[in-house]
Amino acid sequence: MDRLDEALTVAGPLLERVDEVLSRFGAPGGHDIWRELRRVRLLPGDAARSVAALHPAAIRDAAPELRADARAYADLADALPLAGGWTGEAADAYEKARRSAAEHLNGGPGSLGHRMSATADLADSLASWMLRTRAGLAAVLADVMVSAEAVLLTTGEHPSSEEAAAAAAIGTRVLRTAADSYDEAEDLLARSADLQTPTFV
Repeated sequence: MDRLDEALTVAGPLLERVDEVLSRFGAPGGHDIWRELRRVRLLPGDAARSVAALHPAAIRDAAPELRADARAYADLADALPLAGGWTGEAADAYEKARRSAAEHLNGGPGSLGHRMSATADLADSLASWMLRTRAGLAAVLADVMVSAEAVLLTTGEHPSSEEAAAAAAIGTRVLRTAADSYDEAEDLLARSADLQTPTFV
């Protein structure tokens, strides 16, 4: 359990109230929350729970195994025996096949070893992103829980227009935090687009 889990336990009722007010009354026209709603396509409470569903440990723990596989491919490529005393067409054909196999195992960017290492790097980057995203949302939730808007929403004694404005203010901060973080993740994945293409066979 980290700071986000703790914050969500406390902020859960407030986020439910925010979602309820936004669903019932909407938000003021032209408010920043409309842009964030278009970016995330989730209500603030759902967005917070989607961030809480990120589990960096599972991805981080996969990286050492991927790097071990990359080393195994490199070792296997190095272990492929040379033709030795062979000569002639058979030796030439074998050497060509050996070099091709070694290149496939641990050669250029398309090789299995390179792709395993790159996937491990991506796993580390995604795990770090998840940790930053969770910490960022936890900090935002800690702030909004002690805000004037939170007090207004929890008393339930104000006109619907004031509640809508308060819910929109809180919702904007939560949604913007989630949206900015997911934009960062898209950038990470875009930089690793080559891993989505099949390796040569």
